[in-house]
Amino acid sequence: MRKRNESVTVEHERAAAGAAAAPGPLDKGCSLRRSLRLPASAAAEGMKRPLGRRHGLWFRLRKLVLWLLGMYVAIPFLVKLCPAIQAKLVFLNFVRVPYFIDLKRPQDQGLNHTCNYYLQPEEDVTIGVWHTVPAALWKNARGKEQLWFEEALGSSHPVILYLHGNAGTRGGDHRVELYKVLSSLGYHVVTFDYRGWGDSVGSPSERGMTYDALHVFDWIKARSGDSPVYIWGHSLGTGVATNLVRRLCERETPPDALILESPFTNIREEARSHPFSIYRYFPGFDWFFLDPITTSGIKFANDENVKYISCSLLILHAEDDPVVPFHLGKKLYNIAATSRSFRDYKVQFVPFHTDLGYRHKYIYRSPELPRILR
Repeated sequence: MRKRNESVTVEHERAAAGAAAAPGPLDKGCSLRRSLRLPASAAAEGMKRPLGRRHGLWFRLRKLVLWLLGMYVAIPFLVKLCPAIQAKLVFLNFVRVPYFIDLKRPQDQGLNHTCNYYLQPEEDVTIGVWHTVPAALWKNARGKEQLWFEEALGSSHPVILYLHGNAGTRGGDHRVELYKVLSSLGYHVVTFDYRGWGDSVGSPSERGMTYDALHVFDWIKARSGDSPVYIWGHSLGTGVATNLVRRLCERETPPDALILESPFTNIREEARSHPFSIYRYFPGFDWFFLDPITTSGIKFANDENVKYISCSLLILHAEDDPVVPFHLGKKLYNIAATSRSFRDYKVQFVPFHTDLGYRHKYIYRSPELPRILR
């Protein structure tokens, strides 16, 4: 009897243990839900992640804005302390476009009737020169050496000395296209890179650029005989052109005409009016940016120079010019037209309407250019 009771007791205990080990349907579902439920700390961490990302993004954006603002404020002081920086920004001679062209081979740019020279205006200064003959001499020019090209300047064809603007080289795309147009109209075109530009040796300065132009002009006159010689300046090259022509008039050897394409009045007004100047409304703009230009000896005072020039003057300017504002070219014309030095010479201003889209450097595309030059 005792054994039977003991076996019943043991079986009862086993059944109870089995029931505890194997939960019923309800207990099984509850335990499953409990296992799926995230701990409170993990849930809070998951909510924090998107907020943390947004906070990190805002922090980085704020840091970038503060850095840009710091640079914006620091640059004027840097320019004021180092005027050479501002001079570099005026000349942009370190920007050599198009890249990877051999300036010794103008034929690579489609100028098969062009010769490359090197002249030496001063000791330790060498400048690269291109001479494109009129299209009528194209066949004769093939395969000829420098001596033939120099002698060709003595033909009856007029000569244009072209003074390019800042940045790039004498092989710039729009410049090459202008040489082709002028050559097709029967002109010799002589152009060069100022010291410090392209493959020319030396350090850029307004005085040096003007002296280089004077040296090339004299070199042309020594070979051109009685052929007319015109000077064409574009953009910053108009400053070099008026410097040159003023000096030529003072020594009583003026050119036959001066052509200014997209000119300004003086470098200070150009810098103040330049559409790309993000500092023009900065407090003390003149002191920070314009005074260092003057300190560097850079003036390019076209408005002063035209008062001492005595030869025919033609000004070309596109109304949609984004680099040299149209109103500066018009202002320069008004100064020249009322100057006593031009009383015996023709002064003409030719505007190009915005709809034509010639902007700063595409006036060569005008079909009216041959008539205008005549």
